[in-house]
Amino acid sequence: MTIDTVSDLVRNSLYTIIITSAPLLLISLVVGLTVSIFQTVTSIQEQTLTFVPKVIAIFTGIMVMGHWMMNNMVTFTEDLWSDFSVYIK
Repeated sequence: MTIDTVSDLVRNSLYTIIITSAPLLLISLVVGLTVSIFQTVTSIQEQTLTFVPKVIAIFTGIMVMGHWMMNNMVTFTEDLWSDFSVYIK
């Protein structure tokens, strides 16, 4: 296996990780920011207040985008296993 092959494999892996996780991370960011603004406006300083809305939003995001995320991961895995003979050399 050459350096170029390893570089391509790492690049594709990182790209798949970023693309697959980005929607859920953005949902978590938006919900956290919204709850933080709400806490600032109402002067509520409860640290656990952000946990429940984030969990509900993440679960909803998984239900909505889970099929797409799984397709990304399965496609990457199939591509990885189909080129397995290249990695053995």
